[in-house]
Amino acid sequence: MIGAGGSAFAQTSPKPEPGVIRGPGTDGPIKRGTAPGYDHPDQYIGIPGRKIADNLEPVIEHPDQFDEARKKLAEIEKKTGKKPNIFVFLLDDVGWMDFGFNGGGISVGASTPDIDRIASEGLILTSAYSQPSCSPTRATILTGQYPVHHGILRPPMYGEPGGLNGNITVAELLSKEGYVTQAIGKWHVGENEGSQPQNVGFDDFRGFLSVSDMYTEWRDSHFNPEVALSPTRTAFLEEVPFNKYDVHAVKGGKIENVGLITVDYIKDLDQRWADYGVEFLKKQKGSAKPFFLYYGTRGCHFDNYPNAYYAGRSRARNSYTDCIVEMNDIFARLYKTLAETGELDNTLIFFTSDNGPEQEIEPHGRTPFRGGKGSTWEGGVRVPTFVYWKGMIEPRKSEGLFDLSDILPTALSLAGKPGAALSGLVKKDHYIDGLDQASFLVAKNGNSNRRSILYFWNDKLSGVRLDEFKAFNLVQLPFAFTRNGNHGGFTGSVAETAGGTVFNLYANPQEDNSIAIRHIPMSIPLLSETDRYEAVLKKFPPRIQIGFQ
Repeated sequence: MIGAGGSAFAQTSPKPEPGVIRGPGTDGPIKRGTAPGYDHPDQYIGIPGRKIADNLEPVIEHPDQFDEARKKLAEIEKKTGKKPNIFVFLLDDVGWMDFGFNGGGISVGASTPDIDRIASEGLILTSAYSQPSCSPTRATILTGQYPVHHGILRPPMYGEPGGLNGNITVAELLSKEGYVTQAIGKWHVGENEGSQPQNVGFDDFRGFLSVSDMYTEWRDSHFNPEVALSPTRTAFLEEVPFNKYDVHAVKGGKIENVGLITVDYIKDLDQRWADYGVEFLKKQKGSAKPFFLYYGTRGCHFDNYPNAYYAGRSRARNSYTDCIVEMNDIFARLYKTLAETGELDNTLIFFTSDNGPEQEIEPHGRTPFRGGKGSTWEGGVRVPTFVYWKGMIEPRKSEGLFDLSDILPTALSLAGKPGAALSGLVKKDHYIDGLDQASFLVAKNGNSNRRSILYFWNDKLSGVRLDEFKAFNLVQLPFAFTRNGNHGGFTGSVAETAGGTVFNLYANPQEDNSIAIRHIPMSIPLLSETDRYEAVLKKFPPRIQIGFQ
């Protein structure tokens, strides 16, 4: 007979285990215990993190997951004879929904087939977080610290002083573990000598030191005619002390100028850097040393000047979507080179963006969330991210929390220094905000080791996320002063909340309906987590290199 579950034959249900309740039929969900409802993976309200070192963030421990991951890592090291390569592919101002793997791609006029395919073969992180803007995020990736600790609170512009200034970086630490370290593309964490890539751990650098609009906007009469059509003003900016070149440097050496970045030169800049990346990967073929490649694209920060091949190549035919198509092809080239050199099986790839889409200048990227670059609304800091490692990371999606500060501890874990071992690699007064997420990525159906996301605006704690709940202390209000024009995270003002601003990001990802008063039981752990980190800041005080003061 036909049963309720649609089976053609009646089946005898096995005797339930003690404390286990089966769902309807024999193929339904299994519920453990007799309490109502279900617990889900990566939801840690009610589960405390464990402090593993005084200068490291507490973690949610998964001992079996950790052991499984270390076993897999040991096996592949035995097979390859070296630690894994690590490749960070960092886009600029690209939104969460610009790619097909997050619902964009061809549906918004910018086909990204290669990125989407590779993402589908890796771990797509739906809740991965950057900082609100470019330089803070880049420094966070490089140092494993939040901006409040590394001190770069906003992007330095037009030769402003300040930057990394010799801070400990992932490149420096991996170099000590025997890695070849290469940086390519956008730098933008300080132009001063102590902040330059060849002086903070990289063996080699090819790219520019600042941000693309800074090289071209004052040269372009369409965008800044008040400068470009004034010889005196143009001459003034030509003398402003910032480097205006595509440059090259080797460890311990001086910056060498490769080419002056003009409106014409910039059209081919991403292709020049891609060529350099391909050559680097070819040189690593069969090397006894693993490599760390930190690759920051120029695209798709405004202003985008597509080269002849990509102009109009996207279905939407605007300069931003044309750039997205070009980024797809550049990533595909680098991926293909890894495969051709035989290094793909031993390379972990992080694919992400430095922040959400800027929204002051059109055309720009897309996000389904509220806000954009410069804000701590989800649209400003939740970024498109996946992690790929052929044969080592199983294809799946996870809502587990991941912060880009986690890249440094995870990279060191892959290099043989997992968990608390990182504490001994830095000074005791040096606080690391990132977590070792290697077991999350590598173990089968791994869960995040991160309990919370902390949001920062300038040197202030803006908010906190636990599970699907987010509480705000400070919010960005783009329409505070002006009603007309484009409004993004750098427009308007920042205001303190009244103390009762909490959102359920599952039910309300647009963050426009606070549920704090109805859901007070969830507000309590959010406030406790804020208090916990405030205590961290008392013990490891904030520092400011570049700020808004």
